[in-house]
Amino acid sequence: MNELSLLNTIFGNAMDDMNDYGFRTPYNVPNVDVKENKDSYTVEMDLPGRTEKDVDLELDHNVLTISSTKTEEKEDKKENKEEGKAKWLIKERRTSSFSRRFTLPDDVDAEHVQATFKNGVLNVNIPRKALAAPKKIAITA
Repeated sequence: MNELSLLNTIFGNAMDDMNDYGFRTPYNVPNVDVKENKDSYTVEMDLPGRTEKDVDLELDHNVLTISSTKTEEKEDKKENKEEGKAKWLIKERRTSSFSRRFTLPDDVDAEHVQATFKNGVLNVNIPRKALAAPKKIAITA
């Protein structure tokens, strides 16, 4: 297997298109770019509004899991015209979360995976290791 297998792409970008019409869906997951080089694989994920503390990265049995849960505050203010001051009428909190899983090929070096987070972009570098070459077996008669 030379490519990363993406497990949670059943809905593809179809649900993202729903948001263009004002519908909110629980299927919002960040899109990723996956690149294969001679020496490594690179996974880049845009995570605007999140920090490295909001993101969990786990590698277990060649399955890379990227997940996050974040609580955001939404504030609506209505001005009290009689007093000229603002008072809270509604203050809502919203929690959003996602989880993406990637099945990695057998040639990854799980011990040397590195991740960086800068300007809202998670970058995971997954080095490759040399696989054992096919062995020629002598046949005896």
